[in-house]
Amino acid sequence: MKMKLKYLVIHCTATPEGREVTKADIEQWHLVGRGWSRVGYSDLIQLDGALVNLQEFNQDDLVDPWEVTNGAKGYNSKARHVVYAGGCENKAGLPAKDTRTKAQLKALETYVKFMVLRHPEIKVIGHNQIAAKACPSFHVPSWLNHIGINSKNIGL
Repeated sequence: MKMKLKYLVIHCTATPEGREVTKADIEQWHLVGRGWSRVGYSDLIQLDGALVNLQEFNQDDLVDPWEVTNGAKGYNSKARHVVYAGGCENKAGLPAKDTRTKAQLKALETYVKFMVLRHPEIKVIGHNQIAAKACPSFHVPSWLNHIGINSKNIGL
């Protein structure tokens, strides 16, 4: 069943600052490690700002069953999930830290603004706003205000 796209959820990979993450890494973690049928994110923003598609999707206002990713329980059928490589200070996964590079900041800003332009009713949220997690390791509403996102598109 198709659901209306309501959310863009921002995530981090919870990997150490400076560690690159690939599509193959995420597939290994989610499909093999967790046994999921699909990865948890639609797109990945690498350290250099490159955008890597992880799960095909179209740009309409509906989430088709083939587009669903496993990013946040209870939200997957009505959300897109974007993840940036990083989010932790060290390899033990602690503490949470905003490790976004300048290139990632620019790419994520462009991504969010495109999604809001394409889907004017979408709400942009951090994973930590809907789950007891530090991910994405920064306060999404403050950052969205900082980059000029309309308040109607911020939060729940």
